[in-house]
Amino acid sequence: MSAATQEIKRVTTHTLQKLKAAGEKISMVTAYDYSFARLFDEAGMEVILVGDSASNVMAGHETTLPITLDQMIYHASSVVRGVKRALVVVDLPFGAYQSNPEIALASAVRMMKESGAHGIKLEGGVEIVDSLKKIVSAGIPVMGHLGLTPQSIYKFGTYTVRAKQDGEAEKLKTDALALEQAGAFATVLEKIPARLATEVSGSLTIPTIGIGAGSGCDGQVLVMHDMLGINQDFHPRFVRKYLDLQTQVTDAVQNYIKDIKSGSFPSQEESY
Repeated sequence: MSAATQEIKRVTTHTLQKLKAAGEKISMVTAYDYSFARLFDEAGMEVILVGDSASNVMAGHETTLPITLDQMIYHASSVVRGVKRALVVVDLPFGAYQSNPEIALASAVRMMKESGAHGIKLEGGVEIVDSLKKIVSAGIPVMGHLGLTPQSIYKFGTYTVRAKQDGEAEKLKTDALALEQAGAFATVLEKIPARLATEVSGSLTIPTIGIGAGSGCDGQVLVMHDMLGINQDFHPRFVRKYLDLQTQVTDAVQNYIKDIKSGSFPSQEESY
């Protein structure tokens, strides 16, 4: 964390704009509960995303589609209570905004009022611009999400890299500009070629946050379970594991079981 970011008492959308203008990268990670959110916030994380990836890593679903708005509000509320400094952005889940702008606004208002979040995130390009405008017009900050959009996984049929072909790359550039013009304060770029992500980041005045999109984005985000090595079965190229919690937790639990079985826990010092 730089001296400049240490001085920031509360990260806002304006802060992210200033970081981009200064050429300083933006840090972002997912969280789904109070305890991890508090740790990430105290460590200096600038943006905490309450991702609909909770559907996968918290609830065990195969995709992000099953999670509901009520469940996302619960996770977001828990995260917000653990945060004093970071900007908390929450995914609106599948079905909460796609049908029409009025439903999108109602979902966003519920999220902001009931969770205390600082902004919401929507997946999609020009097709969600009307909803984005409606939400922004109500004073709610919106982050976009382009490239691999997990809520559309059944349309894509695969989690492979998006926008490798010229046609899709051009659409992504058009979508990114449309999101900016509609009032998005930032956009996630997921699993697209690094060269394209760098080009898009340079063409926009709003920050881009990459995940599997190379180093040319204005910031980076990872799912906490991937970054901390909680889920060792998932190891795409773009994930860097900073801990091996799966092994460490397994070892700790096995030692705990062993101490119970042997009678060494609790000791006399650990008893009343």
